[in-house]
Amino acid sequence: MEELLHNISQCTICKAHLPLGPRPVATAHINSKIVIIGQAPGTKVHESGIPWDDQSGKKLRQWLNVTDEQFYNTENFAIIPMGFCYPGKAKTGDLPPRPECAPQWHTPLLEKMPNVELIILVGAYAQKYYLKDKAKRTLTETVGEYKTYLPKYFPIPHPSPTNRFWRSKNPWFEELVVPKLRKRTSSILQST
Repeated sequence: MEELLHNISQCTICKAHLPLGPRPVATAHINSKIVIIGQAPGTKVHESGIPWDDQSGKKLRQWLNVTDEQFYNTENFAIIPMGFCYPGKAKTGDLPPRPECAPQWHTPLLEKMPNVELIILVGAYAQKYYLKDKAKRTLTETVGEYKTYLPKYFPIPHPSPTNRFWRSKNPWFEELVVPKLRKRTSSILQST
């Protein structure tokens, strides 16, 4: 696993497309129990090199009801974005994750983690990639049907502050789905 993570940290596969240059951000451990597959690092995470080290991460940890210590313990959580480097700015938010990372690195990483009990799919890019034709027409429908994908996958929206309008239009997510996510996360983390 260390060698694989080292190889990822040296990756330059899409260097020509990265406005800030490559700085792959991913964490994993052979004993990881939960994998979080998000989009791609933002500028703050690009600078710090720490995944989910921003407002989105605070909200995600709140949804999971975990401490920073629990979240950054790689034996609890592996963090594997769809794109490992900051992809650049779009008109609203960031550009989509680069398409090279997931096909290149996800399978080798997941194969080295035999104890994974849950994969949390954060946002539409991860959901479409992993759920394929089982993903619903929209992220809202996919998240609403989260039970369909259990016990392996748990689709959630992106916790970004730019997504606050989606959350205000869909209060059922935080009222009904987040408690189920917390319960599932807690039961996995307590099973050691």
